Amino acid sequence: MDATQPDPTWDAEAHSESVDIIEAAVGEVTYRVWGADWCGDCHDVLPDFFAALEAAGVPNDEIDVHEVDENKDGEGVEEYDVTLIPTIVVERGDEEVARFEESEDRPAARYLAQRLHDSDVMV
Repeated sequence: MDATQPDPTWDAEAHSESVDIIEAAVGEVTYRVWGADWCGDCHDVLPDFFAALEAAGVPNDEIDVHEVDENKDGEGVEEYDVTLIPTIVVERGDEEVARFEESEDRPAARYLAQRLHDSDVMV
């Protein structure tokens, strides 16, 4: 999916706090991402998010990407109650610790980093 290609112009230094938090969670969480190339919000949100994951050194085996069709049908949609895209679910084991849906009030990396910081993952 093209929308998951990291934005090469994204400035990791300008977002170092988010990158540091995401990096601290490496090995602790899995990112499950639902999106589609036909989705404008996905193209607005996901390239920066994937640039943050890349800057934080999150390995590919800790990221599951699920592409959905125009009816928002796809793998894991029902199980994870995905109704908006993009949706990013952060899990620790089988427990959901954070969720970003479509257009929250701040960029996905910052939003999820704050949720990780506030969760017991960072203890």
